[in-house]
Amino acid sequence: MAKILFDKISVLVVEDNMHMRRIVRALLSGFGIREIYEAEDGAAGLEAFQQFSPDVVITDWVMPIFDGYELAQMIRKDNGTNPYCPIIMLTGHSEKRRVIEARDIGVNEFLAKPISAKSLYLRLYSVIAMPRQFVKTKTYFGPDRRRVEGNGFKGEDRRDPDRSEKFLVDETAQSRKAG
Repeated sequence: MAKILFDKISVLVVEDNMHMRRIVRALLSGFGIREIYEAEDGAAGLEAFQQFSPDVVITDWVMPIFDGYELAQMIRKDNGTNPYCPIIMLTGHSEKRRVIEARDIGVNEFLAKPISAKSLYLRLYSVIAMPRQFVKTKTYFGPDRRRVEGNGFKGEDRRDPDRSEKFLVDETAQSRKAG
């Protein structure tokens, strides 16, 4: 694992629960992060994001005024302050549906409450030391949703299920001939 100079990183924590904000701040400080901004709702979070342009945003999902989902959408807008800023979604609602929704609006990492120092550190490490390329399509802008290299296909054929199935069939046939 590469060493990260956390003292060079700025983080915005957007969380409506004051106690959770304090916990996240304490953990971030413990990692060596010195520049930590806080906001208590999505509106204040967007304002702080535009004012401070942090390196990473950690946002709760459910908040008053507008939630972390809407905040992430606003950050990812092309004309925003920094649409490439890594976003870590923090939530007590970790159903598969929510994880997929967060991924599909361009959230980099998902962190379920209750959090631990290790889980927060690993998410930060992931967005800083192993950033994923951003993808822009007609319906999506955000980090590549695929975390690992897929089936070895490149270009237009990479999503062609017929080619994928053919490849598997051909591989099976070749292994039978060899054996």
